[in-house]
Amino acid sequence: MYDIDHITDRRGTYAEKWDIKDGELPMWVADMDIETAPCVRAAIERRASHGIYGYTYVPDEWYDAYIGWWKERHGLIFGREHMIYSSGVVAVLSSVVRKLTSPGEKVLLLTPCYNIFYNSIVNNGRFVQECELVYSGGEYSIDFDTLEMCMSDPQTSMMFLCNPQNPTGNIWDRDTLARIGRMAYDHGVIVVSDEAHCDLTAPGKEYVPFASVDDTNRSIGITCLSAGKTFNIAGLQTAAVVVYDDVLRHRVWRGLNTDECGEPNAFAVDAVIAAFTEGGGWLDALREHIHCNRQRAEGYISREIPRAHAVRSDATYLLWTDLRYSGLSEPAADIRQKTGLFLSEGRIYGKGGEGFVRMNLACPSAYLEDGLERLKKWDRSLTV
Repeated sequence: MYDIDHITDRRGTYAEKWDIKDGELPMWVADMDIETAPCVRAAIERRASHGIYGYTYVPDEWYDAYIGWWKERHGLIFGREHMIYSSGVVAVLSSVVRKLTSPGEKVLLLTPCYNIFYNSIVNNGRFVQECELVYSGGEYSIDFDTLEMCMSDPQTSMMFLCNPQNPTGNIWDRDTLARIGRMAYDHGVIVVSDEAHCDLTAPGKEYVPFASVDDTNRSIGITCLSAGKTFNIAGLQTAAVVVYDDVLRHRVWRGLNTDECGEPNAFAVDAVIAAFTEGGGWLDALREHIHCNRQRAEGYISREIPRAHAVRSDATYLLWTDLRYSGLSEPAADIRQKTGLFLSEGRIYGKGGEGFVRMNLACPSAYLEDGLERLKKWDRSLTV
């Protein structure tokens, strides 16, 4: 029904991902080489055909689309009164750091994690506090003793939580999220939960929204939601923030409006409404495609590159792979130089990332096969 696997040439469209040399294959930045849902494309085309792209307000339909999607697909209940429009998740992260913390305070991260988190913290004059995840048996978990120590630091005032975790792909369970929330509450730490990858789970697997756990999490939580990753419309710059506590929400709202990132562009509203009201079937097909790509990649690496280890995951379209056997602190740079395969360097994701690479699996199967063959070619070059 949906042609998820066909190749669309992105060259000549100013696509950041494809600003590469001839012969290179980009599988790095987290956008998909898959066309968005037909319903989203149709909505954008209808809007474009009007011919006037003036200032746009956020209508009831936008709020209802988010509310209905999260209620039906994720069991999270919130109302229009809890929501704020934003031009993007990263805009929210930077704004809340400026508005809700003071210069010189610390923002806590579970690492390795999304590299832009660091920019939002450091660029605003705050310090990064890293709580490194435990990597054992090819899987990641939280050391709660270390987390407690980080939370109890009086300079720690905020935590960025990646839920699910990017790049490791962890789906944090309810008990884990409850424990994080209780610890944060006890130490006066605000938790900002980036849930941009939440819809991109394996078929039959679901994530747990941070705010769905209990009243404690809702009282100290700021949840960032978006259709950007799910429907491959990140370039439209559109997201939502859900905050249950009235005082906290007002402070977030003031920050976003002071920073002038609370107004939509002319296409963002229509695209999101279409995505969250008509795009469910397409998303299910996409999840199946990504799941198949992940299984193919994990199997290939296990069989053809046995010294490497692809970290198993049921979330995101990102494959986090351990290449420490190479002895290289920056294997992605060596892979690109020797094969033209462009992956994300693990070290940019913080503590625990050195010697790893991140591969984007949200692509046609032909790209994946090409990328895996290039990775194998690199591995063979290490033995020469």
